[in-house]
Amino acid sequence: MAKQLSYAAMREIFARFHAAAPEPKGELHHTNAFTLVVAVALSAQATDVGVNRATGPLFQIADTPEKMLALGEEALIQHIKTIGLYRNKASNVIKLSRILVEEFGGQVPSSRAALQSLPGVGRKTANVVLNMWWHFPAQAVDTHIFRLGNRSGMAPGRDVDAVERAIEDHVPAEYQLHAHHWMILHGRYVCVARKPRCAVCIIRDLCQYEDKTP
Repeated sequence: MAKQLSYAAMREIFARFHAAAPEPKGELHHTNAFTLVVAVALSAQATDVGVNRATGPLFQIADTPEKMLALGEEALIQHIKTIGLYRNKASNVIKLSRILVEEFGGQVPSSRAALQSLPGVGRKTANVVLNMWWHFPAQAVDTHIFRLGNRSGMAPGRDVDAVERAIEDHVPAEYQLHAHHWMILHGRYVCVARKPRCAVCIIRDLCQYEDKTP
């Protein structure tokens, strides 16, 4: 595990990320808070591309909890059966839709605790929704961020909770809102798992990773 980078290094890293992509966006397609919750819940152990392919037609007919309940679990399965763990995910989507209707007036709640009370919604999913829909500086740590944080020294931690805290503690405030998107995209396309693309990395000189590729 790399040592936590200095404040000066962190400022420079995120200044570079900002210069390269001032408004980074998540890659899951959605039209409202509900479709975002569903898309993120479906994305566990699946690619964003695969989820988007399935949810495109789905969200045209079921973009609210009420419409999802009217669609029903078996019909939902037919839409998402190309996604891993689709039966369990379909069950959770129907359950969370029912809870949203019965307990939240059909609206997606805007607190982390309330979001995490929904079936299939963990802390990472809740943080994605808080960040992408309500523009709250929540940090959703996935495998890409965990790898990047530990390799580079940007946010070292032994588990996702520790990495989340490290981001919150060490990323300068003005970069907090987009921090997890910059890190996800950098981890997904540059600091990849097996052969990181260090030659094209814009933070190579600041990264503490010892086994940089040419």
